[in-house]
Amino acid sequence: MPAEVHVVFTPSGRQGNVPAGSTALDAARSLGVDLDTVCGGRGICGRCQVVPSFGEFAKHGITSEPGAVSDPGPTELGYGGKRPVAEHHRLGCQMRIEADVVLDVPPGSQVHKQVVRKRVEVPDMEIDPVVRLYFTTVEEPELDSPQGELGRLKTSLEDDWQLTDLRAGLTAVSQLQRALLKTRDITVAVRDGSEVVAAWPGFVDEVFGVAIDVGSTTIAGHLIELSTGEVRSSSGLMNPQIRFGEDLMSRVSYVMMNPEGADDLTSTVRESLDDLVTTLAEEAGLSTDAILELTLVGNPVMHHLMLGLDSVPLGGAPFALAIDEALELRASDLDITANPSARIYVLPCIAGHVGADTAAAILSERSHEAEGIQLMVDVGTNAEIVLGGRDRLLAASSPTGPAFEGAQISCGQRATAGAIERVRIDRETLEPRYRIIGSELWSDDPGFAEDIKKLTITGVCGSGIIEVISEMHLSGLITTDGVVDGSKASLSPRIVEEGRTFSYLLHDPAPDSGEPQLFITQNDVRAIQLAKAALYAGVQLLMDHLGVTELDSIRLAGAFGSHIDPTYAVALGLVPDCEIEKVTGAGNAAGTGAVIALLSGDARREIEEVVRRVEKIETATEPKFQDHFVEAMAIPHKTAEYPHLSKVIDLPARTESSADAGSGGRRRSSRSKRSSSSRSSREG
Repeated sequence: MPAEVHVVFTPSGRQGNVPAGSTALDAARSLGVDLDTVCGGRGICGRCQVVPSFGEFAKHGITSEPGAVSDPGPTELGYGGKRPVAEHHRLGCQMRIEADVVLDVPPGSQVHKQVVRKRVEVPDMEIDPVVRLYFTTVEEPELDSPQGELGRLKTSLEDDWQLTDLRAGLTAVSQLQRALLKTRDITVAVRDGSEVVAAWPGFVDEVFGVAIDVGSTTIAGHLIELSTGEVRSSSGLMNPQIRFGEDLMSRVSYVMMNPEGADDLTSTVRESLDDLVTTLAEEAGLSTDAILELTLVGNPVMHHLMLGLDSVPLGGAPFALAIDEALELRASDLDITANPSARIYVLPCIAGHVGADTAAAILSERSHEAEGIQLMVDVGTNAEIVLGGRDRLLAASSPTGPAFEGAQISCGQRATAGAIERVRIDRETLEPRYRIIGSELWSDDPGFAEDIKKLTITGVCGSGIIEVISEMHLSGLITTDGVVDGSKASLSPRIVEEGRTFSYLLHDPAPDSGEPQLFITQNDVRAIQLAKAALYAGVQLLMDHLGVTELDSIRLAGAFGSHIDPTYAVALGLVPDCEIEKVTGAGNAAGTGAVIALLSGDARREIEEVVRRVEKIETATEPKFQDHFVEAMAIPHKTAEYPHLSKVIDLPARTESSADAGSGGRRRSSRSKRSSSSRSSREG
């Protein structure tokens, strides 16, 4: 057994070396991983469950073998706590790590649960659901009439509702027969005006559907009454595929290197879909049998993995989709518990890296009807970009990676209670103030300490990362080319030296608080530069193809995009300059589009037609992309002018790092000395 082993925890992305033989709980504690426990490691509470993931993980540079963890011992085998140990789960306080391994911390084992910010509002629209209810009275069977019950139902529906040429599957006929044994007054559900799909005894006036946005990080769903559009429940969960890779290409790579891994990725996401639908029904006080229609959207990789299609072709040119058309399936095809006759409508994909979620966002934002030039960006691990309007619509994607969601950032984390989400830096003193999820107060407001007494400041989420780096640039702490300026160390002890680079101390807790110091390092700045440059370059490429130099409006879509302050989105150089009041959040546009498709058959036909005329631009094969990328690495940009942004904030003069930029104040404060152990564990 080696002296040390390397362990990677997902979904946090925290990793580092720990002594061989350490328990997963001990490893989590040493690396600052959020792993719950009540019994203190005695193996009786069941809260510290982890899931070992096996296979070759190219992104992390390790191969995780089944022998990397110890076999279950007497405590695990004899465990009888109230919280059951799920299949493939292990007790983190008992399982020992004996070789390099990847460990997933499921949502139920996390102290600070993920905030799934994917709520949805049903827009003003004409509701035209594909499933409608009809109440009718079916004539009693007679000895001299050989007609079957289905035939008598068809006659009644034609007389009462003028429905003709109806068909019905075996499941619906069985439900019909059972309903008629109780009463001749029944309610039936008819899909697309042509198929009887369900039947109930008596009068039923509600039927339900579920719209689901299958994101690479989170999966969000909404249970809706189909005839009124009323949202009865909304819920979300972390996509458990994160343990196979935080970004989409990591998951494709996992499948490439582990051929059997495709089945694991598919079964994992389907289990989550089923769990989500069951949760939505329970929260609404309904049986899953009441659910007759579902719509699903997702990016191309999630689309293929969810459907059990090969995702490997999406990992390289020409990025060939197995199918780009809309699909209609049975819920049982994806192992989703609903009414036996329930159907699933999967919206069409647009291109190899522009998926059904983007099609749904177009439907929600009405991009194909926009006056002027509208830019819509869904900021995620893979940013989808739509540009244009009524006359012409272009779409592309840019590989931004997971940095905006906290991964690859030394103090980064997902949006949970206690995460810093807003940051301001005083231009004179260089002192920060911030706001965290779970409190409406800023850190310098009276009562802040009391208000967050039950919270722990554990890291910085995506919106906070964008703001702190923008603020550091606006304060002169970061040069235009993205270097943390060490000469500012003479002005503030928050600028601390680390080898040949410098970092900014954002959060300096009391020594006995148990909270980590939070630094913004040079590597953090670089990670954000790479991500935002990829996005900006993709936008600029579409502007080149469309032949425009100005944008009339920008819509920041997605759960993360909607929480970005528009001013800082432009100030960082995430998107081009635009009138700030016209840079707005679009909410969960993909989820809203899924809801629209759930409630309207016309909308389904509309988006299928629109997708066929969207022009797809592949950034990976465009020579100009690299040129735009290099210029966009600067903050906010190397050459672009910002007349609109300059009206609302004072932009610093463009500066570049020099040989002496990092030598103007080489002093280590007491803060930096105290930080070394906590920082190394968080940056592993």
